[in-house]
Order: sequence, then structure tokens, then C-alpha cells
Amino acid sequence: MDVMTAKDLLTKEEIEKAYEVLRPIIKRTPLQHDTYLSQKYHCNVYLKREDLQAVRSFKIRGAYYAISQTPAAVRQRGVVCASAGNHAQGVAWTCHKLQIPAVIFMPVTTPRQKVDQVKFFGGSAVTIKLTGDTFDAAAQAAANYCEEKQLTFIAPFDDKHTMAGQGTIACEIFEDAAAHDVTVDYLFAAIGGGGLISGLAAYTKNVSSATKVIGVEPTGAASMAAAFKCGHPLTLEHIDKFVDGAAVKTAGQLTYNNAKKYVDQLVNVAEGHVCTTLLELYSKEAIVAEPAGALSVAALEEHQAEISGKTVVCVISGGNNDIERMQEIKERSLVYEGYQCYFIVNFPQRPGALREMVSEILDKDDDITKFEYTKKVNRGKGPVLIGIRLGKRQNIRPLQERLRQFDPYYIDLKENQMLYEMMV
Repeated sequence: MDVMTAKDLLTKEEIEKAYEVLRPIIKRTPLQHDTYLSQKYHCNVYLKREDLQAVRSFKIRGAYYAISQTPAAVRQRGVVCASAGNHAQGVAWTCHKLQIPAVIFMPVTTPRQKVDQVKFFGGSAVTIKLTGDTFDAAAQAAANYCEEKQLTFIAPFDDKHTMAGQGTIACEIFEDAAAHDVTVDYLFAAIGGGGLISGLAAYTKNVSSATKVIGVEPTGAASMAAAFKCGHPLTLEHIDKFVDGAAVKTAGQLTYNNAKKYVDQLVNVAEGHVCTTLLELYSKEAIVAEPAGALSVAALEEHQAEISGKTVVCVISGGNNDIERMQEIKERSLVYEGYQCYFIVNFPQRPGALREMVSEILDKDDDITKFEYTKKVNRGKGPVLIGIRLGKRQNIRPLQERLRQFDPYYIDLKENQMLYEMMV
């Protein structure tokens, strides 16, 4: 059941106080009308470009404000944080600017690009400790370290100062909207632990109650939706860590309380769809978003009818994408869109079998992208891993039928995630 008191809820005044502190420090990011997305979804789409921040993420707002509100004598001893990357960069940037030491715990699975950026922004002020496979494991290690060393923990989301800092994005959105005589009908933003959506929604509902606030989570890590369903935060047993900036097993208690009060709707987006959106933003608009940064735009697809003719703001929350991940991103997108398939097929061990398979199974516009086979001595057949790029998505059903005739026991790796991850 919900446990909430008035002091748990973020106020407009608290966010405005944070705004005044951050105004001379943090870059005011543009609210850009997006012609391509507006035409695609038949509405007016504006992008709040937090990917253009100094650390290429909104997290600098909450990090700086939370540290600034810590008593000077306390923060000079040093601060500690846990982060999958963006909050860590915000803390590192702040500590370098304020000349205070920081120890930053990051999951071992954090993309190398984000680790390198933390080092770059923090310089000699920062010590990085790579710990655990998830944010939650890193957060526990950070909490233990804080208790042992008696240092201040700068929470990435479940803290009112952090949430208020993130909420200053909404101050800028509604100031810019008013300056251009624009009424915001919908506001879409990503949810990881919930700090961003809490700050945005609290301010929005206090200045524009008619604006519908929609929080977007990756399907494989929808911890806030799970909290809404059972009435309190709970820890997901498993999460997909691909959308690393939003891959949080447990939503915060404060963020849950504020989201429950102020957010109109939660939606989730499949990781493959996030990849498609990320590639589209890059190829069509030259916007380099990270997976979590593309969540808000990805959610527009399923809301086309609802948002038609309306004014929509999507927060591009971050642009810290590792170029080394692009091949995986393209792969996930193709699989999600139905163009890339992988199968394990029992293959006859005789000359001409491959030529026979290509001519009998593939459509004329299909292509083989992967073929792994080792001939087994004294066996009539052997398993083959085959990747097929379809020329048209509708080719899949005839292909499956021809595969079934070739080998009734073939395995579609899309239906077996463990085999897919091991072999592809």
C-alpha cells in the first residue's frame, strides 16, 4: 500500500529554489521544434535537448544541486555516489568545479565511454570503483563505503534535492513554451529510478495541470510500473541492462510517491524499438542519443492517435552513447523490426547441401549474414547456426515453412533468448 506524507512530495517552490541556484551554473538547453517527428506523428513535437548539457545528460542538474545543499564543512570531506554513468558524470563535473573529492561506484557493465567521461570530467578529484553487475549492486557497495568512511552519499534519484534539480528542466520548458505562446499538451520523459519524472511531473502539475505527463520505461526494466502495480517499490528479480541509463531494479520510495501523485501514465518500450528510434534520431536528425535518451521519442509510436494535432514535448535525457555499441544497437533494431533472423538447422553433411539450402529456402531478396558450421566425422547431419537478413518482413512466414520442410526440428533463436545470447 502507498505510504506518503506531504513532506515526501516535491513542491513548485522547492524546484524554483533549485532553479535559482542552477541558473548561473547549468547550461540552459534548447526546446527545439522537430519538423521530422511532427510530420511523422501529425502533431507538434518539441525536443528538450538535455543531451547538449556540459556532461551530455540532465543528471548534472540534480548532482550539482544536491551537493550544493550539503553543508560546506561536510562536503569538503568528500562525497560518494553510485551510478551507471550519467549521474557519475554530473557528480564528477561538480566535484571538479567545487574542488572536493568524490568516490564513485559504477557497475562493471557500464559502457567504457561513460567510465572514461567520468575520469575526464572529474580529473584528480574523482576515484572510480567498478563494482557489481547492476546499478543496485553498485549502490549497495557505495552505501557500505559511506557508512564505513562517514561520508555523504549523493543519491542519483531518491532524494528531494536531486529530484528538485532535475525538475528545473520543466522550469525551462514552460518558460520557453510561454515565450512562444505554446501550450504543452503532453510531456514524455524516461524513467530509471524516477528522479527525472518526479521533478518534471511535480512542477508541471503545479503550473500546467492539464498537461499529461507520461513516464517511459524500457520493457526489460520497468521497476516503476511494478511499484505502481503492487503499491510500493519492489526489487525486480531480473532486468535487461541494455538501456543502461534506465536499468534500475528498484524504484525509489520518494520517487514512487511523487510519480504516483503527479504522473498521469506509465508506458514501456521494447529495447529493440528503442534501438530503432535511436538509429532514426541519428540518421534523420543527426541527434546522438543514448538508449535511455531515446525512450521518450520511442513512446510516441504507440500514442499516435492520442497525440495527433497536439503539442508534445519529449525530453532527450542524455547523449552518452558508446560508438562501440552501435553494431549491437543495429542488430537489436533489425531483430525487433523483423528483418534479421537466426536459426539452428540440422544440415546434411554432403557436397552441394549449402547450394541446395540457398536455392530451396531463401527468397530471392533474402541474404545470409551468418553461417557457422563444423563438419562432424561419421554423421549424416550437423547443426548449423544461420543468420538471414530478410528483404521484406513478410518473407518470414514462407521462410519458416520452407525451413520446417528442410528440418522439422529447427530452432528459432528469437524464441530462445539464452541460445540467442550465447550464439549471436
